[in-house]
Amino acid sequence: MIRLSVQLRSLRMPFRKAIQTAGELGADGIEIDLRNELRPEELSQTGIRHLKKILSDFNLKVATVSFPTRRGYNVPADLDRRIAATKDAMTTAYHLGAKVLVNWIGGIDPDLSAETNSQLLEAMHDLARHGDTCGVKFAAKTGQVDGPVMKQFLDQLPEGSLGVDFDPGALVINGFSADESYQALAGYVVSVRGKDGVKDLARGRGIEVPLGRGTVDFQMLIASLEEARYPGYITVEREHPEHPYEEVANGLAYLRNIQIP
Repeated sequence: MIRLSVQLRSLRMPFRKAIQTAGELGADGIEIDLRNELRPEELSQTGIRHLKKILSDFNLKVATVSFPTRRGYNVPADLDRRIAATKDAMTTAYHLGAKVLVNWIGGIDPDLSAETNSQLLEAMHDLARHGDTCGVKFAAKTGQVDGPVMKQFLDQLPEGSLGVDFDPGALVINGFSADESYQALAGYVVSVRGKDGVKDLARGRGIEVPLGRGTVDFQMLIASLEEARYPGYITVEREHPEHPYEEVANGLAYLRNIQIP
């Protein structure tokens, strides 16, 4: 079975209580937000050891860390500072035992020769080199661009440089095909979101819904991941939960049930 993780932020609880809850729900891992829950500059080696002890008490590992920047790496303003902060977060992720850091990279122009793409490619090269040094892979979130377009962009980087955080719900919400995007990006996937969505014709875009109630075919996705011997986690995430605990608990139960042979 593919291991399951909980995005702590989705629980809408204090940090320590969220860890305890994830453990009580039987999750295998957690995702920590290194901008809003913990900050790399505030984490001493002693603090990291203490956190690892707490996680061990609840049989949890840090599956992934997220580092949500306000702007993408295609925006020149403050780019050097953004890249330096991301590198610090990647190093912290390594010390926490995570192998993947997740963030959106910014818009990708379908015209691969566009200047903004060149700047973005350079930034990704820089982060990929740091990832090789510290042992943490940067994973680009899906959802803002179609999977095949993202693949064409990532294919310009050396093989194995970057990964993809595959978010089928975000793709549906933004009007893309989760199935087609997975087929395009399968070789890059190092992290997967347990997030669902449906098209909303009245709004002209999709909306997020609780896991299992949308149009994402998780059974097929899990079968594809298993066939590819995917070694990572599926992280249950709810962006706008009405009942955070119940929705995360139900999401974990749903993903467990569809993995039972």
